Amino acid sequence: MGGKTFGPPVVMGDESIMVSTIERGLGSIAPSLHIGSSHTRLFAQDPKAHGTSDTPVQAQLRWNCDRELADGICNFNRHYAENSGYFEKISAFMQEAKAATQPMEYYDSNTGKLLFTAPKGRSMEDYLVESKAHGWPSFRDEEVNWEFVRVLPDGETVSVDGTHLGHNIPDKSGNRYCINLVSVAGNSV
Repeated sequence: MGGKTFGPPVVMGDESIMVSTIERGLGSIAPSLHIGSSHTRLFAQDPKAHGTSDTPVQAQLRWNCDRELADGICNFNRHYAENSGYFEKISAFMQEAKAATQPMEYYDSNTGKLLFTAPKGRSMEDYLVESKAHGWPSFRDEEVNWEFVRVLPDGETVSVDGTHLGHNIPDKSGNRYCINLVSVAGNSV
């Protein structure tokens, strides 16, 4: 995908958000990541204080998301994701989503900055159906807070603070941001 540009309203970013690449071992998060068995390493960024970010994920994530998995995906990863359907197994999230009468807000698991608000321009049912069909919470352009979200030329979607969020995988309806729930399970600060 390298070198792509995505039209407005996408705010493009560049590698300076993420800095330089070094290799790190996967440790105990390896079984939880959506990667093939031949992969034994993730790539992380330095010189930031905590991988691609200056801070680790918050101590208590919303919906009881796994903090260790979140830290690995958010801060020591550029390409991999939580397992497809992970968000559907998080009962606290699914209960909140199904009961929501207003759009839900999704915050950076590191910084607590507002990244996404969904659904907008569609029902919660439509949002959940699309997310289930793709395996990850799937956001559209109008649901993105462009003040804090950037898309890199390869489609990687990140926060302005270096949190790996997921990827932009456009379809016939336009840009679709497949985002790891553990990356947007932060608490507002």
